Amino acid sequence: MTFRVPAPYNEPMRAYAPGSAERAALSGEIERLRKERVDAPCVIGGQEVRTGEVFTARSPHDHTCELADVHAARQEEVEQAIDAAREAKAEWSRWSFAARAAVFLKAADLLSGPWRPTINGATILHQGKSVHQAEIEAVAEFADFLRFNVAFAQQLYEQQPYSPEGVWNRMEYRPLEGFVLAITPFNFTAIAGNLPTAPALMGNTVVWKPSEKQAYAAHFTMEMLRAAGLPDGVINLVHGDGALATDVATAHPELGGVHFTGSIDALRSIWKKVGAGIDHFSSFPRVVGESGGKDFVVAHPTADVPALVVALGRGAFEYQGQKCSAASRAYIPRSLWPEVRDGLADLARQAKASMGDVSDLSTFMGAVIDRAAFEKHRDAIEGMRADGAEIIAGGGTDETDGWFVDPTVIVTTDPQADTMQRELFGPILTVYVYDDPDWDDTLALVDRTSQYALTGAVFSQDRAAGYHALDQLRDAAGNIYLNDKPTGSVVGQQPFGGARMSGTNDKAGSLLNITRWTSARAIKENFVPPHDWRYPHMG
Repeated sequence: MTFRVPAPYNEPMRAYAPGSAERAALSGEIERLRKERVDAPCVIGGQEVRTGEVFTARSPHDHTCELADVHAARQEEVEQAIDAAREAKAEWSRWSFAARAAVFLKAADLLSGPWRPTINGATILHQGKSVHQAEIEAVAEFADFLRFNVAFAQQLYEQQPYSPEGVWNRMEYRPLEGFVLAITPFNFTAIAGNLPTAPALMGNTVVWKPSEKQAYAAHFTMEMLRAAGLPDGVINLVHGDGALATDVATAHPELGGVHFTGSIDALRSIWKKVGAGIDHFSSFPRVVGESGGKDFVVAHPTADVPALVVALGRGAFEYQGQKCSAASRAYIPRSLWPEVRDGLADLARQAKASMGDVSDLSTFMGAVIDRAAFEKHRDAIEGMRADGAEIIAGGGTDETDGWFVDPTVIVTTDPQADTMQRELFGPILTVYVYDDPDWDDTLALVDRTSQYALTGAVFSQDRAAGYHALDQLRDAAGNIYLNDKPTGSVVGQQPFGGARMSGTNDKAGSLLNITRWTSARAIKENFVPPHDWRYPHMG
């Protein structure tokens, strides 16, 4: 029997306005979570596994807030997770698509319903997101992935070949052979949920290693998936060292694929390990990875300045710049610079005034994720200051209560300066001011400055100039925005991913990504096969 899945839709976001019921519910859940220190095990084959080798999940904005004791997997637990995935594969891969889809559709409704405060609260407390930043991704985007991936999968299954008279040709979309390793980042609960669930939807079984800095929300995500009816062993959660998990997985002959989001160094390391083991794999593993960006905003002299200022501020400072799509380098024409400078400096000052403990739902931004990030950002700012760059806003840091870095705007006369090229993952925007006649040269500069090609934005009220920029920058970004900030892609609307050193550009939130987790088989059935070996031309 053939079923049609429910039509997907983008999950409506809640505003959490003062006095609203959703604000009260979330505030209460945050308070409950703060008081209940969680013991977070690995989950292998449906069993909770406690190794005794624990690390503490803390709030980045409050050194005293300890949320969970997380059990790190050792080599033996990763091996057990692989075995559990292999054991679950035979049954799960033969579940009907409708049965598999129902698990993830139910998870979407649980997430957007009763689990909403918990997943939001965990993301706010451990990953340091404001309520708006948590709501748009930990709930809305994650639910969108779950619903739209089901619809994309149905589209794929419906793609069938032509059958002439007497023959029935059909395509079977099997899961990959072996297991999938999903390694997920700290900055998006939605990505951490999508990377294991997208392959699982297609009948694969998964070993999931979330970032240690996202382990708290990952713990609740796993509980939610189990509540949705996910069978034991389909997704196996192992906390701890990503390099260890990669080493064990790439040493196994049945590695079928890797789904990754993280740093360029980590993706390169994974790729090298897969390549080094190519002779012992039973198939060629799929590697699907996204590895960051150095995302740009370039303004034409006709740009709408107020819109440009808001896009720069939101794009650079929301979630402390800890988005792979965050605006981190900007190219502003000299004729507009005085107005842009004043507006941007004022915005940064106001953003700093609304920086603090994100469990206070009125804050705009919080602390960066940990000490290593804090020191990296502090040193980058001081390095630019020492090189003579002008800091027109921010530039300060404070580690007293949490890892706080001011929203910072740096102006440089060197378009190849350190912070114009290096990914920082912090609330730091570097601006290069160009002479208005140098529009084409500036577009070429934008294109060649970075090894990454993830996101970018063009601001122009001259439509011809805007389209010319899109053409000249066609390889500079996998997602590019015209008169909008370079962040905030929506599942089903802007499939996300970049090329060059930003990754494999397999477009999360689209049919393209789902296709990567299948191994197609073509079947030909001949209804009336010939009984004579001779052809007519033989006479």
